Amino acid sequence: MSKLWGGRFTKETNQLVEKFTASIEFDQKLALEDIEGSLSHVEMLGSCGIIPAEDVEQIKKGLTSIREKVLNHEVSFSVEDEDIHMNIERMLIEEIGPVGGKLHTGRSRNDQVATDMHLYLRNQTKEIIELIRFVQEAIISQAKQHVETILPGYTHLQRAQPISFAHHLLAYFWMFERDKERLQDSLKRINWSPLGAGALAGTTFPIDRQFSAKQLGFETVYPNSLDAVSDRDFILEFLSIASILMMHISRLSEELVLWSSQEFQFVELDDSFCTGSSIMPQKKNPDVPELLRGKTGRVYGNLIGLLTTLKGLPLAYNKDLQEDKEGMFDTVETLAGSLQLLAPMIETMTVKRENMYKAVSQDYSNATDLADYLAGKGIPFREAHEIIGRIVLYAIQHDKYLLDLSLGEYRNFSGAFEEDIFEVLQPKNVVAARNSYGGTGFSQVETQLNLAIEKLEK
Repeated sequence: MSKLWGGRFTKETNQLVEKFTASIEFDQKLALEDIEGSLSHVEMLGSCGIIPAEDVEQIKKGLTSIREKVLNHEVSFSVEDEDIHMNIERMLIEEIGPVGGKLHTGRSRNDQVATDMHLYLRNQTKEIIELIRFVQEAIISQAKQHVETILPGYTHLQRAQPISFAHHLLAYFWMFERDKERLQDSLKRINWSPLGAGALAGTTFPIDRQFSAKQLGFETVYPNSLDAVSDRDFILEFLSIASILMMHISRLSEELVLWSSQEFQFVELDDSFCTGSSIMPQKKNPDVPELLRGKTGRVYGNLIGLLTTLKGLPLAYNKDLQEDKEGMFDTVETLAGSLQLLAPMIETMTVKRENMYKAVSQDYSNATDLADYLAGKGIPFREAHEIIGRIVLYAIQHDKYLLDLSLGEYRNFSGAFEEDIFEVLQPKNVVAARNSYGGTGFSQVETQLNLAIEKLEK
């Protein structure tokens, strides 16, 4: 039989089965990790005296040669060899002869593929953490310039209270900081070595799993061989974190879409991150944030897909687990692409301070400060709240804003009002007054900004 496992079989694999079950079209992404794991494994085999030293050197030389060819895009992968492991092994045997067949001593494709994915996800997680840092740096760059830029703050997408634009941006800094911390923490569970667990029950050879784990930079080994080959929790955790991260990207993207609309006109995205219309020449469409928002769904789908695959699997390895890779690869690529676009898009956007200030000067978002003012005069807050509600209704009925009313009009509702009410109502003073820790007061935003910078420098 042509298959490396074909000794048991009397017929060739049906071509449809071969195509349907092969994973090489996507798991070739693991080629370098597969070679890395194999180099460590053969070093261990030699260290434990399981194969001769000269065979070890010959196999290492062959694997190194194949790695160079992979890096130079000089290899072609075969569906007939099913997956990346069998393809690399076939190349190795063709490169150095039958001695290449000794590489698979003491291991199975089951622990091999798990090892590859641990290595791959460890590398990709570290890269994504760095990409998040770039987004945070872009946020800080904008926030530094806009501590005293005043923006309408919203709840229910209704004007609520004026806030510092830097304060609004920094909310996303902290979301991304939590995403980054979750990814960093997940490395503790990614960094377990399944190598040497065999197909499911370990091996009869006197291997040293700690040796190969150390070689590969893993912190520990799975203590249970069944768990080692069937565990995909580390991928699920990554996909879960990725889903939260994409949700944060999507929320920020939604705000960029809103802010850049004609109705808001709070920001303008750089032309290099927008597109036009094939029929309407005036259009400048925020396609990048729209697509970032849209790609969130595919990341969610990858998480649900793997959860569904795993939910009914008995121990240990099952062919269903082949479905663990494409969603992981797709999520990694989607995240990396999204973060690479998000950072420069934030950094290059133009903030329209005047439009933001005009917005907070033509609404009733300073009404809470009126209630606080009366409460400070000894009027119970709930009573003050009702008085201000009636003042707002009066202003609306007379097509006025709160700063347009006269002192006399205010006194018609409460004798507690004094001339200083007009200073209290100024948008800048409204924002500055919220000086509680974590608030939007300018001094608090400066404190928060310094804390964010310290976080990035660690």
